[in-house]
Amino acid sequence: MSDDPTPPSWLKTMNKLVVALGRLGVPTGPSQVLTVPGRKTGQPRSTPMTPFEYGGAWYTVAGYPGADWAANARAAGAGVLTRGRRARRVHIVELTAEQSRPVLRAFAQKVPVGVGFAKRSGLVVHGTPEEFEALAGRLAVFRLDDR
Repeated sequence: MSDDPTPPSWLKTMNKLVVALGRLGVPTGPSQVLTVPGRKTGQPRSTPMTPFEYGGAWYTVAGYPGADWAANARAAGAGVLTRGRRARRVHIVELTAEQSRPVLRAFAQKVPVGVGFAKRSGLVVHGTPEEFEALAGRLAVFRLDDR
């Protein structure tokens, strides 16, 4: 496992494709698109992600430590979550490392596409709940509350 994996070269292209399909109203599996203002430019920045329900709330997890979208979401505190042509405004709340532990365990069970992504990136080896829990404090975890 790498201590500080970097996104694969194809990720930006894939993200742009998923965002474009979403704008056309084409859902792409379980993914949704979070749009927040950029922290430096204020321009809208859209990133595909896979929110999941846990304990009656909705969460999302950054795929990499230091992900730009996570920094933008943290700075903005609010955004728009879109799936196909449906959009809803959300308040974005970052969890502490301690708060994120059970959410990361749930992520390992509820988001298979995210588990595969984490395995390919070298963040985890087997994708177990214990491995994901150990990422608390390294990966940003956000709760998405309706506004």
